[in-house]
Amino acid sequence: MEKGIKYHQVGEAVNRYLLIKTATKQIASNSKPFLTLILGDHTGEIEAKLWGVSPEDEGTFVNKTIVHIQGDVIDYRGRTQLKIASIRPTSPMDGVEINDFVRSAPLSAEDMLDEVNQFIFDIQNPNIQRITRYIVKKHQTAFVESPAATKNHHEFMGGLAFHVVSMLRLAKNIAAQYENLDTDLLYAGVILHDIGKVKELSGAIDTTYTLEGKLLGHISIGAMEIHEAAQELKIEGEELLILQHLMLSHHGKGEWGSPKPPYIREAEVLHMIDNVDAKINMMDRALERVEPGEFSERVMALENRSFYKPSFHKKPLDL
Repeated sequence: MEKGIKYHQVGEAVNRYLLIKTATKQIASNSKPFLTLILGDHTGEIEAKLWGVSPEDEGTFVNKTIVHIQGDVIDYRGRTQLKIASIRPTSPMDGVEINDFVRSAPLSAEDMLDEVNQFIFDIQNPNIQRITRYIVKKHQTAFVESPAATKNHHEFMGGLAFHVVSMLRLAKNIAAQYENLDTDLLYAGVILHDIGKVKELSGAIDTTYTLEGKLLGHISIGAMEIHEAAQELKIEGEELLILQHLMLSHHGKGEWGSPKPPYIREAEVLHMIDNVDAKINMMDRALERVEPGEFSERVMALENRSFYKPSFHKKPLDL
């Protein structure tokens, strides 16, 4: 079986189909235009430069285009890059489809939704459960298909639901250790904290921010979703206020996007497990193609650090 693009090492030749996830026109020092391409398949992505492009090239090699590429993987300033020898757009005769190149969550949409619904069932407070169930059902399809971000963490089809499932598992274990935590609030906060991303982001392929996402952001969108659900269900009281606080504080600080810092324990725990799951996902992605005894590329979102994989590090299962 042909290995995915993330498994290609520096010095290896590439002769394969890839999806152009983004194509950005830039001007070189010689004043000639070139394209920076982010190319990917279901395993990951790699950057490439297409030099000396014509207006026809600019119209051909655009986002969401499948291309056949020949070239070599090189090291450019500590980052892997694909040096293109030849590139062409595909035709129906090639027999490839865009969904073949989209990275997806390691769990099926059905399994993730079943697990989330089980946690909703475990919520004892009827008002909190009704609001949570209503919002998940309202956005069910988008919830299990959407990425959790445009880049950095869980930026793949189903990434939002997978992020939520991972956080719910963490929340359950933390609550078992600290029995005074209110699991109704914690589970609802985890399930709803990023629900605004179903409107903030455009989808799993060529993910961009929508106009609503740019102007409002997922935190504000999520808080409004909770308010609208409560109105529709005719729910009032402190539960509604606390659920909105969980939403508004889950980034932890104003400089990280939260209008309010956490003022209750469950909000603080929600922020911490959100941060843990996102950072571990970013580190896992950085270390995916790193051999034991080597360092990863730098990760801008993690203070531009590179991460070391110990030489005795066990090889993870390829999910």
